[in-house]
Order: sequence, then structure tokens, then C-alpha cells
Amino acid sequence: MQLVVKGKNMEISDRLKRFVEGKISKLERVLPGMSEAEVETALKDVIREKGLSSAKDVGLAMKELMARHRGRIDGKRAQEIARRLLP
Repeated sequence: MQLVVKGKNMEISDRLKRFVEGKISKLERVLPGMSEAEVETALKDVIREKGLSSAKDVGLAMKELMARHRGRIDGKRAQEIARRLLP
């Protein structure tokens, strides 16, 4: 998430800017980064590109997925989807 803090007809202090950035970072931790559909699409791309086909490959798929989308995906939710896609 990009954040630009500026004021109209006023100067924004460093303290206020840090306060707002802190609040935004808290929101980012609470709000999900990617929807389930986006995670599934990303996983399908990884599976196709790497030629993965069995349940044994879930770990490889997760490793690649998390590397590509670090910090944006809930690992537990992604692993459930990977297990569903790789029977």
C-alpha cells in the first residue's frame, strides 16, 4: 500500500507523519493482502510453470508462491488451496 501524507495550507510535522504511517501499518496487518481467488490464480500459475502434479509438491508450490508474494498472502490459507489443487 502506498501512502502519501500531505496537508493543504499546512505543514505536516514528522511526528504526525510517523503517527499516520504507524496507523496504516496496523491496518495492513489486519486487512488481507490478496483475495482467495487471487491466491488460487497465483498458485495455478506456479503449478503450471513448475510442472507440479502431486500432493508431494505442495511444499515446492508454497515456497515459490511465498517468494513471489511475500507479505501479501496468508500462508495457512494458501496451503489449504495448494492441497486442494494438488491431489
